[in-house]
Amino acid sequence: MKPRLDNRLYYFTVEDESVLGETFPRFGEDTYAIAYKVEGTDDVFVTTAETKDAMERHDVPYNPLAEEDGIKLGVHHTDLSREELGDYEAALKALALAYRSIGLMCVGVNGDKLDFEGGIENYCYFTAPAGHTFIWRWFGTRDEAVDFVKEYLEGDDEALDWAETLPLESSDELATYH
Repeated sequence: MKPRLDNRLYYFTVEDESVLGETFPRFGEDTYAIAYKVEGTDDVFVTTAETKDAMERHDVPYNPLAEEDGIKLGVHHTDLSREELGDYEAALKALALAYRSIGLMCVGVNGDKLDFEGGIENYCYFTAPAGHTFIWRWFGTRDEAVDFVKEYLEGDDEALDWAETLPLESSDELATYH
């Protein structure tokens, strides 16, 4: 799969969400179609530019709400997640937006012994087409990311630099879709 240069992410609604499950498989193997329901909403989804374009080509009825520039969101990989998910940055950033977060950090692979300090509600997963299911910690603020890295990844200067330079300070700066 070839990575796209379009970093836009889109919030939308549909009248019947089953249309997504019915039409996405028909987009073809050259399209990685994905949409996530935004946490805390009944009917708002977020998707990538690739999926939005495919929805339009296949006349999927949807109601656009807002768009977000994916460049504003951070993704911090492990070596393995970078290898397996390097072409799926937009999908990972859409996942971040589904949690209204400003960044995701890979903290392990399913099966690893993980310490979910602070509660499981701050974690999510993404299964790579290659087969590994990666566990991600999401962050609503830059300070939260910095504190997490300092406490749980002590001495990881690369992770600390990532957290300190997240483009947004808080999820309050994300596009609104109301």
